[in-house]
Amino acid sequence: MIDYLIRIERVEKNVKRERKIMGAYCNGDVSLPPSYDVASGEDPRFCKHVRDNVHGNIYLDSLSLKFIDTEQFQRLRELKQLGFTNMVYPGAVHSRFEHSLGVYWLASQCVEKLKTYQGLELGINRFDIQTVKLAGLLHDVGHGPFSHLFEREFLPQVISGSDWSHEQMSVDMVDYIVDEHHIDVDPQMIRRVKEMILASSEYAPPRSSSEKSFLYDIVANGRNGIDVDKFDYLLRDCRACGLGCNFEFRRLLETMRVLDDEICYRAKDYLTIHKMFVTRADLYRTVYTHPKVKAIELMVVDALVHANSYLGISSNIHNPSEYWKLDDTIIKTIETTPNQELKEARELILRIRRRKLYQFCNEYPVPKDMLDNYKKVTAQDIVCSQKSGGVTLKEEDVAICNVKIDLTRGKHNPLESIHFFKDYESDEKFTIPDDRISHLLPTSYQDMIVKVYAKKPELVEAISEAFENFQLKTYGIKAQAHSTPQKKRRYNPFI
Repeated sequence: MIDYLIRIERVEKNVKRERKIMGAYCNGDVSLPPSYDVASGEDPRFCKHVRDNVHGNIYLDSLSLKFIDTEQFQRLRELKQLGFTNMVYPGAVHSRFEHSLGVYWLASQCVEKLKTYQGLELGINRFDIQTVKLAGLLHDVGHGPFSHLFEREFLPQVISGSDWSHEQMSVDMVDYIVDEHHIDVDPQMIRRVKEMILASSEYAPPRSSSEKSFLYDIVANGRNGIDVDKFDYLLRDCRACGLGCNFEFRRLLETMRVLDDEICYRAKDYLTIHKMFVTRADLYRTVYTHPKVKAIELMVVDALVHANSYLGISSNIHNPSEYWKLDDTIIKTIETTPNQELKEARELILRIRRRKLYQFCNEYPVPKDMLDNYKKVTAQDIVCSQKSGGVTLKEEDVAICNVKIDLTRGKHNPLESIHFFKDYESDEKFTIPDDRISHLLPTSYQDMIVKVYAKKPELVEAISEAFENFQLKTYGIKAQAHSTPQKKRRYNPFI
């Protein structure tokens, strides 16, 4: 009996020691499991929940439901997460709605795990948890149609010097929803929600509080790019496109730790983090900028530009009360409106439906030693590189894509901005240089890909030759991997 009591006492001491190390031990406090809604004090059995095909059951607290059950948030159902990618990957029809719920859920899991392990040490309270959850839920509520095409490709063509961003519109939309639906929420909480949404944006405002800066790294991490937004869309997009995803984000959620007000990761998880950035770059190369996807996007941008003056597509981008009515269905409006002013736009949409797309001619990666002084290639550059004789090209015959693919930090290694720790008994944080990990890691962290398209199939050969001439004139070599196939060059209207 005495031996049994001694063993019990040893077990209790070990448990207390582990709790103390992880920051959760104080007067016998035991943190609630992540499945319990700490922020609102609501038992998940009585919360509304949805079944997500990526994360399983997602439990929705009562305050978040007040935002979800508005027409402004429900609009996200009409915004495909990947724009027109489903024209190449048919399963990629998921929307911003389920992505936002996924980010909400991962944000709640992330902050609850930190509270479980370090809650008393970090001072995490219900206010903090609810704030992070709302930031995850609302981070894309102001997003434009067709993935990032709206703000990156369309608006710069119709508004000179446009600096509009979906993050800033999300912030404006949050204010509008609160006012329009009279949501009873702490103004300070909403202020911090908006700061978290803008945390990784170049327009991020000064923070209202310098305390608990680590909370701003959870949804949109401007410090090093590791955030639950990426965790969700990487897994969700891979699954929807039928691709494998060997990045395991749950490992990071289980082992992360806050040191000096910053979320840090175990040194042994270095390669797991590297996989996250590589998976993102792979998706950009094979899915988001697939040649056919970009061809369709170029056609849609041209259609939107033609329709803009008649439909006023860009007229309410600073007015949340009207902007929320704009979604992917604008394409159907163009397609079915018989007005003569939409004729050109309508014809482009019809071409997409009938798969008569802009023809991809070729592409090349900008040589690594030329990246620092890179200047965007334009249709004029290609036209001016045409040799005399044959078809005379015009700028409106050529479409160009300048695609930047990186690991979130431009030409810099994102892992240089990440701090690691050795184990849970050590309070030292440090960075790890690549050469201490592997010599197989990349020496360059950014690609710039130039893609050229012919708007008319009979011009593929002429544009391909001009594109090759441009490469020789600019770099002294043909930077493309191979010549445009002869089958593409030989246009036959009867095939």
